[in-house]
Amino acid sequence: MAQKKTTHRTAEEKAATAAKREARRARTERARAQAEERRKKAKRKEQLTRFGLIAGVLVLVVGGYFLISNLGSDKPDTAPAGASDDYGLVLGEDDAPKSIVVYEDFLCPFCGQLEQTVGDQLDEAVEAGEVKVEFRALPFLERISDFSPKAANALAVVLDTSGPEVAKSFHDLLYDNQPSESGPFPDDDQLVAWAVEAGADEDAVRPGIEDMAFEGWVDAAGEAASKAGIKSTPTVLVDGKKVEGQTLAEIAEAMVGPTS
Repeated sequence: MAQKKTTHRTAEEKAATAAKREARRARTERARAQAEERRKKAKRKEQLTRFGLIAGVLVLVVGGYFLISNLGSDKPDTAPAGASDDYGLVLGEDDAPKSIVVYEDFLCPFCGQLEQTVGDQLDEAVEAGEVKVEFRALPFLERISDFSPKAANALAVVLDTSGPEVAKSFHDLLYDNQPSESGPFPDDDQLVAWAVEAGADEDAVRPGIEDMAFEGWVDAAGEAASKAGIKSTPTVLVDGKKVEGQTLAEIAEAMVGPTS
């Protein structure tokens, strides 16, 4: 039997982490206000589609998040076992004819809609050896709720303790039960319950989920996405090129349509 990991932190460490998180939220709010003021002064050159308008709002959220993230973090960014070097959950064969990267946030409603639109087809393509897919979970919507980074951390915990297949099942359950941006939001016990439903061992995942064991890694994933020019979720890359579709149907077609 595998030994249990002792990942519980002391009360002092938890209190310090909570204080840092509160300070980070305050800085995020200030950054968001500054970004909003700049947005009001800027002139729009063209009308945006409804999807583009929401993406534009998310840019402000993401900009505020990364402004405070780049101030520095003293949390370790140790990666979960099985994660890619680019902060992703990878499924499929390396030699698959098509490679897809999905930047996502488990609180983002458009990410949930994209999953509903293309999830089953993408799973079938991976199973058939046609596609290699990498899911990169980001904490873009932390300003709205802690559920955003908590869900990304929970995915990392499940990947670390239970492997990619169980992590993918957990990933899908997060979208199957995605909360509204206005809440209510699932708590740690619910995240643990979904992890167990996906096939993880409760004793293995509960400490890491409750203690945000991979919080530093999740933050680092967000910073890396910012440096790569990712400004909203979902953002999809197919064979290294960003999909520029304006609708979810267009993005889905690029993901599971014929290989060019």
